[in-house]
Amino acid sequence: MGSSARKKKEKKRDFKRPKLKVGKARPKSDNFTDTSFKAKAIVLARQSLTTNAPSQSTQFSHHLSLLSSRSSSQRRDSLAYLTTAIASRPVHAPLPQPVSVLLPKINPLILDGSNSVRSQLLKFLNTLPSREIDPHIGHTLLYIRAGLTHLAPDVRSSATDLLLWVIETCPNELVSCTGGWVKTLKCLLTVLHWHAATLTTGKGAAAGANAWSSARAPTLGKEGSEGKLPVKTLNVLAAFLRAGLIEEHGTDADATYSHKWPFPLRYVEAHTLPKRSNAFAHLNLFGPSRDEESEMYVEREERQSIFQKRFHACVSSGVEAAKREGGEVGRAAAGVAKVLVEGMEDYELDR
Repeated sequence: MGSSARKKKEKKRDFKRPKLKVGKARPKSDNFTDTSFKAKAIVLARQSLTTNAPSQSTQFSHHLSLLSSRSSSQRRDSLAYLTTAIASRPVHAPLPQPVSVLLPKINPLILDGSNSVRSQLLKFLNTLPSREIDPHIGHTLLYIRAGLTHLAPDVRSSATDLLLWVIETCPNELVSCTGGWVKTLKCLLTVLHWHAATLTTGKGAAAGANAWSSARAPTLGKEGSEGKLPVKTLNVLAAFLRAGLIEEHGTDADATYSHKWPFPLRYVEAHTLPKRSNAFAHLNLFGPSRDEESEMYVEREERQSIFQKRFHACVSSGVEAAKREGGEVGRAAAGVAKVLVEGMEDYELDR
């Protein structure tokens, strides 16, 4: 009985309300934790409190360094700042950074996983002057070819848009740089699944052309967003073949000079200084030996010859199969066929 009375008394003590006296603080509980602290100063590391804002050159370099950030929104916003900075500069003002510094930072974004970053990248590249991009287009092509064969369809579509931008910006440098003609052609044919025709069995290119069939290569007429990619690739292939196989008309330099020089002087342009950078790079005087794919095909006749030797039968068979599908694919394939006829017509006549 004594034990039971004691327990009841202890329970009542828990719920007993303490009597407070006037002028005295409330007693603290047994589990009270003191969280008060005193601080004499708060130090902000690496922060300047000066009123002078950073210069535009410093901000440009800062945003250029942020292109390797892990945040896709940060990469997109930095690209947008760089695009605005270059587009808003005076007409004859130089770039804040040379193209040789910009492109190594920009090129890896071709394979970026964010659609917004890749679309902003295309806007940025459109602001760069084409005459300064020409000497560095070979390095950019490495990433574009990697993007064309990427596993993600969105990356392949963006790489196709970038290749079209290169064709429109510097077509001559594209088809004549190291590996620019053969390797890019192989890459485009791989995307279209036309590379099966090159797997001959020792009977030459004609046997490979006859061996091609729609059963060995998937159909191009796909549904949804994937159906637009083959059409876009065919259009880019037509533009690429036009840049490499069709000679530009209306640019005859000798006709231009004939109005300025008297009769005995002819072919003056052949004795003038070259207009392209590293004009004798195709001779490869001091570089390592190149194979057929990495060779520079500067002249149109050289590109026609290697195309006839390795790709003409494959492309012709693929175009005929694509034309039979009809629709947008058939119209795009008809454009490729037209370029083939115009580009290889004089080559067939000479031989």
